[in-house]
Amino acid sequence: MSTIRVVVAGYGNVGRGVLASLENNPDMVLAGIVSRSPERVKKEISNVPVLLMNDIEQWVSELRPDVAILCGGSKNDLPEQTANICRFVNTVDSFDNHSCIPQYFEKVNTAATASGKVSVISTGWDPGVFSMERVLANSFLPGSRAYGFYGLGENGGLSMGHSDALRTIAGVLDARQYTHAIHASIDKVRNGENPAFTPGDMHERVCFVVAAPDADKEKITAEIVNMPGYFAPYKTTVNFVSAEELKEKYSGFPHDGLVVASGITGKGNPAGIEYRCQWGSNPEATANILVAHARAAVRLANEGRKGAFTILDIPPAYFSTLSKEELLKHWM
Repeated sequence: MSTIRVVVAGYGNVGRGVLASLENNPDMVLAGIVSRSPERVKKEISNVPVLLMNDIEQWVSELRPDVAILCGGSKNDLPEQTANICRFVNTVDSFDNHSCIPQYFEKVNTAATASGKVSVISTGWDPGVFSMERVLANSFLPGSRAYGFYGLGENGGLSMGHSDALRTIAGVLDARQYTHAIHASIDKVRNGENPAFTPGDMHERVCFVVAAPDADKEKITAEIVNMPGYFAPYKTTVNFVSAEELKEKYSGFPHDGLVVASGITGKGNPAGIEYRCQWGSNPEATANILVAHARAAVRLANEGRKGAFTILDIPPAYFSTLSKEELLKHWM
């Protein structure tokens, strides 16, 4: 397979993670970065082409990418960007609003199919890897429910998508959101109860918000706790902090999670399946998974495939740099 030319679309924490990941993938090369604020990016990055994101036809023509990795936010960026960009180039994104994925898939699939491009959507560690693990667990233990829990440690885990959603609120200068798993609920699953949880039964959300000096904090709080798809179904605590406190106490990006399922096999023998991940950097974890999916997107495109895909549609071998022979020898 020839070297894959990658464009990074959007340069924040995930975009930085993609650049770091590309250095560990010898079959890929950075073709350039596109951003809505190219001058800001140029102050941080040198010797790499940085172009205006909105001029899609221009940067596709100039940079000649095989695939664009879209690193924008799920609330406002990706719903508009992906369907436009995949008209011109194969794309991969991490759209993470679970409840909206079916509609998002249809919109992107229509655009990518019409243009003959491949667009891999909603990949990362959840949705993405955990989506696949839920399907496998439910398939291997028919009738079971496979649950995803996040933020298992005392301090919870930083959610990038929810933090981004907070920052879209008028009067919010910066914010972080930490997800906390409800451990009593994990115990119920491990005990084989197979409960019908609501989202609020499984997690709590804690927000740390830097508000503008003249902002209405009560209005901001109300908008947060009632935000559909992000905070409305959960117990949500909103803490207002200074910019200094946010930087000092809440500047890291750790996260972790667990997919767990329990059921029975055969004549009623108990069985359990668990899949755990721990990330020192949530954005770098997402970036690594995006990069592997970029390889898969190019392979699908080279086969003449088109339209939208998820991790559930892609053979695992397509993510790897190894040949089929190497995979059979070393990983089977």
